[in-house]
Amino acid sequence: VQLQASGGGLVQAGGSLRLSCAGSGPIFSSYYMGWFRQAPGKEREFVAAVRLAGGSTYYADSVKDRFVISRVNAGAKKTVYLQMNSLRPEDTAVYYCAADRFSGGHSEKPGDYDYWGQGTLVTVSS
Repeated sequence: VQLQASGGGLVQAGGSLRLSCAGSGPIFSSYYMGWFRQAPGKEREFVAAVRLAGGSTYYADSVKDRFVISRVNAGAKKTVYLQMNSLRPEDTAVYYCAADRFSGGHSEKPGDYDYWGQGTLVTVSS
């Protein structure tokens, strides 16, 4: 399984960005796909997750009502998006996409995810 994240960049506070995560390899519809972020000097934290089958979504309180996670689950195409609106300087971080093989429910713990993308930097200026 390989995950390729893209879409990061520099944006002013209040602006928007859309991150993409393209998956390849044996990614099954039962998987949960998540976005995490890590700011300098801080631990990696959960941002949002979606189940490929059915599309159930989950958000951290800090991004709820501002970020939207979505997915394309069509045959071999497994892509997850993170639409980020009303961005704040505190959203500045490297954003990672990840895949969790466990189908019993979504997790907000980085250690529960089995596959990771390379990360994409989001910088929000004030």
